[in-house]
Amino acid sequence: MMAMIFAVEEINSNSSLLPGVKLGYWIMNSCNHIHNSLQALLSLLGHSKAVSSVVEKTAETDTNQSSTCLYYSPVPAVIGLASSSPTRAVAQTLGPFNIPLVSYFATCTCLTDKRLYPSFLRTVPSDLFQVRGLVNLVTYFGWFWVGTLGTTDDYSLYGIQAFSIQFRKEGGCVAYHRTIPTSPTVAEIKEIADKLQSSTARVVVVFATEVELLDLFLEVMGTLGFSFPGVNIPGFKEFLLNIRPSPKPGMEFFNMFWEEHFGCKLEFESQRAKDYEANIVAVCTGSEDLRYTDSSYSDVSQVRISYNVYKAVYAIAHALHKFLKCDSTGLNEGLCEMHNSFANGQFLQDLKMVNFTNQFDEKVYFDSNGEPVPLYDIINWQESSKDKISFIKVGSYDGSAPQGQQLKIVKNTIVWTKKESQVPVSQCSSPCPPGSRQATRQGEPKCCFDCLPCADGEISNQTGSTECTKCHEYFWSDKEKVKCVAGLEEFLSFYDTMGIILVALTLLGFLLTTIITIVFHSFRFTPIVKANNSEISFLLLLSLKLCFLCSLVFIGQPSWWTCRLRQAAFGISFVLCLSCLLVKTIVVLLAFRTNVPGSRGRKLFGTSQQRILIICATAPQICLCSGWVLGAPPFPFRNPNYQASTGKIVVECKEPWPPGFYLLLGYIGLLAFVCLLLAFFGRKLPDTFNEAKFITFSMLIFWAVWISFIPAYVSSPGKFSVAVEIFAILASSFGLLLCIFIPKCYIILLHPERNIKKGMTGKYQR
Repeated sequence: MMAMIFAVEEINSNSSLLPGVKLGYWIMNSCNHIHNSLQALLSLLGHSKAVSSVVEKTAETDTNQSSTCLYYSPVPAVIGLASSSPTRAVAQTLGPFNIPLVSYFATCTCLTDKRLYPSFLRTVPSDLFQVRGLVNLVTYFGWFWVGTLGTTDDYSLYGIQAFSIQFRKEGGCVAYHRTIPTSPTVAEIKEIADKLQSSTARVVVVFATEVELLDLFLEVMGTLGFSFPGVNIPGFKEFLLNIRPSPKPGMEFFNMFWEEHFGCKLEFESQRAKDYEANIVAVCTGSEDLRYTDSSYSDVSQVRISYNVYKAVYAIAHALHKFLKCDSTGLNEGLCEMHNSFANGQFLQDLKMVNFTNQFDEKVYFDSNGEPVPLYDIINWQESSKDKISFIKVGSYDGSAPQGQQLKIVKNTIVWTKKESQVPVSQCSSPCPPGSRQATRQGEPKCCFDCLPCADGEISNQTGSTECTKCHEYFWSDKEKVKCVAGLEEFLSFYDTMGIILVALTLLGFLLTTIITIVFHSFRFTPIVKANNSEISFLLLLSLKLCFLCSLVFIGQPSWWTCRLRQAAFGISFVLCLSCLLVKTIVVLLAFRTNVPGSRGRKLFGTSQQRILIICATAPQICLCSGWVLGAPPFPFRNPNYQASTGKIVVECKEPWPPGFYLLLGYIGLLAFVCLLLAFFGRKLPDTFNEAKFITFSMLIFWAVWISFIPAYVSSPGKFSVAVEIFAILASSFGLLLCIFIPKCYIILLHPERNIKKGMTGKYQR
């Protein structure tokens, strides 16, 4: 606050900057709280026309009346705030009104967003540069295993988040994160210190202010930190020491400081009169001398934050100088024009374009995001005496310098924890020996790892390898994991136990279908065979034989012709089977409609129509399979991806056009759904001839098998996916065979007395 007042008075006494114009100010306390900040802002804007305007013009005719205000303007700029969270609220409020907010200490990267904060500028670098500097600093010393410590404000939250992201990109790991409470107790501080010291990470990266860290670093000492460049402002110390308490408006903050510093109460503070009457405290005379006291108030040898305030005031003054056209010539030569309006945003643009060199040879300007030059001092916190900490500059960081020249450190001036001179080592795990790799521990960062032997199919011959080297395609690692050997081919063989079982089931199904065919042929003239449309029944049995036999094409080493044949044979045989079932279902439904007078169902759906429907239903699948095989045929492929988990090379049929298989399945599913739907409609037909019920059961089994097949097929690796498909083919084929034909064979062979015409028409009585 005093630095701002000093800068304003220094500018007012400078005839070359803003000639004929006096700067004024209105100071409000935000209490580092969002609500108070907005309240203070609204109060500031509300009083701007009545009290202490920011810009005043002196009388041209009477220089002795330099303090007389002839013109008041609205507040053109606000300097503040110190913390990022309240600054965001104020900046978002001022943005739509084009009123600049120049912060001297709010460093959150979130404030760079010009869509939300179009009028925000700052004389302190963004945390983006501080984060880069911190990452450079910790990697410079070889610290890739660190903890983080912060507070609950935006500065800490955004800063630690940005640091963690960039640090991980450089190969580092964050061991833990701790948060300092808003008003920590001694016990909480000690608890945090114990947690920091008990961790294997010997380096802690902290985003917090000095005040928040002071108590903690009395417990844990020896620190490197980034701070803003410090300067010694000429005349500033004398200005501070010459200030005296006063009952005048605007001196409330200084009066409170005076009372607290000297441990007394001022007489003109009427609200504290009761304290004087009770003789609780001494009375301040106002003549106490600050020169004989030791405080941070009078220690201005290297001001840092105050210097940012100083630059902010001068930046606003130079922008006003240009905005008010103080360098123009004409009737008011040498004076500034006072008729310019601040409402159109021109002053904000002039402030963004400020570019001058101050008395400390520092160029002051803002980039496109309203950011200054990213300059930092690297400070070492050193314990000078009991409960006293001094800040020693041990290096610098220039974010605008070329890569590799940004960080400068003088190592021998650094005092580490416990006053050690050696650079601490912060390492979670030692490098792994040859033949092994680093394996991160579950729930811990990657820098904490165990050394594990290389996985199968990988080798390692170096110390500290983070990864093992994979063997070349179709090769496998030996037992010692030091060299690669040729891998063994794997496929579903006829000699595997699984292959033998599947072949046995295939032959069993084929044999059972053949037996049923013989039975039906032998009793082809009986009523039950005739009633079930013998021609369609024999075609259905033939298609089931093909369904069983197509399973054999999936077994054995894939070849050029088996890869092309297997899916086409499976798709066509199953569609032929379902087409026959569809015709049988329609025949069953029409058979019971012929009893209705005037029904022409049988005539309209005779033998010729049945054959045409089977051909029309099968033709799309034939076309699909032919186009698939001719256009993008599956081919034998030696898949080395399974080498890593099985030690073998899986030989499989690779499908260059995967949608072909799912279209094939989709068409089969469509026919199965139509069959199920029609059979469901005929479920209430007379029990003596209710073939629709058996078709319904067979379709339910079919759907259950193939719905279960899809996730099992997708998730099964290598030859097991082939086995899953064969099992689905066999299961659905057995389901169709048993549900459709076994009930009829049961009557033909075991109950021939029911195989008569009356039994088929429902007139048979047991």
